[in-house]
Amino acid sequence: MPASTSVKLNTGAEMPTLGLGTWKSGPGEVAHAVEYALKNGYKHIDTATAYENEEEVGNGIKASGVPRESFFLTTKLNNNDHKKVKEALEFSLKALKTDYLDLWLMHWPAPMVADLSGPERSIDWLDTWKEMEKVYKEHPEKVKAIGVSNFSVKFFKRLLANSEVVPAVNQIELHPSCTQEELVEFCREKDIVVTAYSPLGSNDSPLLKDPIVNKIADAHKVSPANVLISLQANKPGVSVLSKSVTNSRILANAKVIDLTPAEIKELQDIDKTEHFRVCHPNWTGWGSIGFPDCE
Repeated sequence: MPASTSVKLNTGAEMPTLGLGTWKSGPGEVAHAVEYALKNGYKHIDTATAYENEEEVGNGIKASGVPRESFFLTTKLNNNDHKKVKEALEFSLKALKTDYLDLWLMHWPAPMVADLSGPERSIDWLDTWKEMEKVYKEHPEKVKAIGVSNFSVKFFKRLLANSEVVPAVNQIELHPSCTQEELVEFCREKDIVVTAYSPLGSNDSPLLKDPIVNKIADAHKVSPANVLISLQANKPGVSVLSKSVTNSRILANAKVIDLTPAEIKELQDIDKTEHFRVCHPNWTGWGSIGFPDCE
């Protein structure tokens, strides 16, 4: 299907298909990147408390002069904030210098405490979700939608069977070497938008040199990065985050093209021979109980 410019959430709100991601954007660079992106047509900014850059993102938003209501803003609940949901929201709002979030995600279903390197199993992420539901219902002026990130089908089944609010979004790693097709289809069936992070695969990703990606890029007279970002935007119910702190690349990444069904299939089939994952859930200690490898 043709690339979309927005996707509709189950709340009825429209989320821009393309957003600027800020993971791993260095100190002193994030504010400029956000300011430049907003001034040059980006309508979605994505960050997280765990990135430790919400304050800089807020500075960039303020410096852009772009009215708050004209763009979509996402941040995420940190893993060590599962027992202080309300406080975590207020922290993010203050750091971002905004009165509300368009979307607030649970970053991982892996509650942690500061002095432990692995998940704190006495804390149930489902209880955290119920606290997020409560905040969402009681303070719609502060949180327009809630969702999750890095959730597998197994985790979703437990959530949906034990909660009142269906997550609006699931943000996951998605690229031709990590297609997660079963999970994407599950989310589509449940009216949950998927947001793709790391659409290029990684910094210096082998996908940028892949012959199929380059063949399609040449045919459309665009860069391999444009093809990889556009792949996600051509899928129904999927949005995508590009990431750069360089002006020229921020502009270049915004060029989303229409891909043919045959081109989409070629790109998706890369996963059959070139399979890797950048952000693997094994770090959480939960990998054996429901986080899939890239399906």
